[in-house]
Amino acid sequence: MMFRAGEIRFEARAMNGTARVAADRLSVAAAHHTSAAHDPKAGDRPVWLPCCPSMSHGPAGSTRSLAERIGWSMWRSALWVLPVLSSLVTTSVAFGQAPPVVTVAKPLVREVVDNDEFIGRFEAVNEVSVRARVGGYLQEVHFEDGALVKKGDLLFVIDQRPFVTALNEASASLEVAKSNMTFAEAQFKRAQSLAESGSQSVATLDDRRRDWVSAQANVRRAQASVDRAALDLDYTRITAPISGRIDRRLISVGNLVQADQSTLTTIVSLDPIDFYFDVDERRLLNFAKTARAQGADLQQGGRDVDVQVRITDGTEKPFKGKLNFAENRVDNETGTIRVRARFANKDLVLQPGLFGRAAIEASNSYRAVLVPDEAIGSDQSQRVVFVVADDGTVSTKQVRTGPMLYGYRVIREGLTGQETIVVNGLMRARAGSKVTPDRTELPAVHNNIAPEAASLEVVR
Repeated sequence: MMFRAGEIRFEARAMNGTARVAADRLSVAAAHHTSAAHDPKAGDRPVWLPCCPSMSHGPAGSTRSLAERIGWSMWRSALWVLPVLSSLVTTSVAFGQAPPVVTVAKPLVREVVDNDEFIGRFEAVNEVSVRARVGGYLQEVHFEDGALVKKGDLLFVIDQRPFVTALNEASASLEVAKSNMTFAEAQFKRAQSLAESGSQSVATLDDRRRDWVSAQANVRRAQASVDRAALDLDYTRITAPISGRIDRRLISVGNLVQADQSTLTTIVSLDPIDFYFDVDERRLLNFAKTARAQGADLQQGGRDVDVQVRITDGTEKPFKGKLNFAENRVDNETGTIRVRARFANKDLVLQPGLFGRAAIEASNSYRAVLVPDEAIGSDQSQRVVFVVADDGTVSTKQVRTGPMLYGYRVIREGLTGQETIVVNGLMRARAGSKVTPDRTELPAVHNNIAPEAASLEVVR
């Protein structure tokens, strides 16, 4: 018996944890597949027999047809073997991987009050541009740039010599005026005595009275000149009008200072400090209603409504203050009204010009579902959370989010609070896949930094 056959080759490969079996190439070489036996009656002529039961016996001349049928039979056998190999490889790969581990927890459910948030800027309660009231050359500077100063501290001194001279001149004029007044008074009294005895006319008495009254006026005028010269001399010593932090000197020693024009420096008060922000019409009406319910006007602070402000440094705790003023009209162009809150600033952390985010209570208390912000993903334009069933199967639920409270995001719609959601490991969760849940419990206040991105795309 003689047999020659071809070969079949298979290649299997695994991609991304999924076994995919592919027959890259199937080559059948069956040029000759024969079985020969010598028949005594046939002599040396071979008798061709089929090697497959499904093949019929053919004559000696049917060698080519038999080879073709052998080739097609091997093709059918290969196609039958492919699915079996694929199933075996897939099963072996699947059993080799465990579901990924993710951290899951129940959402936090508690009574909350919504806060409205506004962006604003801190401004000093008092701010002064220091200017000279008299002109002259700057002679002395008595502060360090950026220092804290108190009201009345000496800051600058302008050259005093011209003003001392002017004061002396005014004082001399005052002495002359007083001397003239004394002489005029004596003349009047002498004329009055003579007039009573009839030795002097009444007209002369009137002249002496006029001279005396004029001398008195001259004394007062001279006194005013002295007072003015003394005041100018005092203005050469420029002191701090308020307490606070002083800026750098804007004019150096030796420069000419113009009266009421040259700005020497600025001072801003720091404690307390104001925070200004704009409120739109809709929320303005809500605040005004709350203020009226407390028996006060919003323009007068709404009876000290609580305000919390966070600055850009996330490590700082929110600063607590009180609402104390609102403007008396809504801006026609922006449709907003400017509101002010005042904060204590004993540590001088808050600085004028600093941006902040103000939070004001804007609702009554209600029961809310809270989840960590990093547990919320995105599916195109929708916000979703990953829910894990009891058997570990992951599914997504669309949610409508609200403000941040206690470090968590308020869920307006989509969750009841009884679900088990993925709070860490969103990158390893896929809708429809299975995971190994690592259960934890959310704290009452969430302060941790998210370990993964808070905005994750859902992978389908």
